Amino acid sequence: MLSISGLTQIDSFAIPPADSSSYLIQGEIPVSTERSMRPEPRITSGEMDLRKPILPQVWDIHPFFSLTKQADVRASAEKVFHGKETLFYAIVGLLLVFALLRNLFAKYFSDLFRVFFRTTMKMRQIKDQLMQTPLPSLAFNIFFVASAGLYLSFILYQYVGYKPVPSFWLFYLYTSIALIAIYLVKFVSLKIVGWIFNVSQAADSYIFIVFIINKVIGIFLVPFNVMLAFTNDPLFSVVLVISWVGLAGLFLYRLILGFGAARNEVKFNIFHFFIYMAAFEVAPLILVYRLLLFRF
Repeated sequence: MLSISGLTQIDSFAIPPADSSSYLIQGEIPVSTERSMRPEPRITSGEMDLRKPILPQVWDIHPFFSLTKQADVRASAEKVFHGKETLFYAIVGLLLVFALLRNLFAKYFSDLFRVFFRTTMKMRQIKDQLMQTPLPSLAFNIFFVASAGLYLSFILYQYVGYKPVPSFWLFYLYTSIALIAIYLVKFVSLKIVGWIFNVSQAADSYIFIVFIINKVIGIFLVPFNVMLAFTNDPLFSVVLVISWVGLAGLFLYRLILGFGAARNEVKFNIFHFFIYMAAFEVAPLILVYRLLLFRF
């Protein structure tokens, strides 16, 4: 039988429990027994022939480095991306058209902004030159319809959510046609009023101012169309507010220029001019707003 002192001596050399996290080996260097979390490839001995060289078999059997196994090629479904490719090409086309007009009618473009900012004393001469060049005037009017129509389509179709037709591009076509109809009616109405009241010169001057501002608006809306096409809220709303402020300033400037041009030709009371503005400028906008509100 072992004595108590012998048991004490044996207990002092007892093996540490199996669940200990570290051992003291060779100078008390802690060695961690925790396993790595990265999975390691397993190669069983049943897959190897011990009568053949081991190293080539290891390379051949290894799932990561094998050069003889056939790769696992699985057929996958075709990935179809639905993005804004059509809108991107439309914006690029709008920019190319603007660049083409800018280079083809460079003199008309510079005279347009000289009249707009009134930076020269020869306003009558430049005005006559602009009125005698119908082709660039028509081209920039069409560009205004394309740019403003796209801008209105972004507001109504995407921001407001007014979608009477399922296609955005069909809605854009209808918006452009509506702009053409609005300004065609305004043009004919002003011509008729000028002929009836024998103020054709004043009517022509006001028509000239209206379409000059429209051309500038078409150019002004180009960068906003680019940003509205590829942004979401809240940046989309910020861009809209900035564009509204700019458009409000342009329309106010048109009011000032139109009043000055008409006053130079005909002596009238400013109250009569505001009645005209309320009837031909403000009332149609309110009517369109009420129709949209009733629609919603």
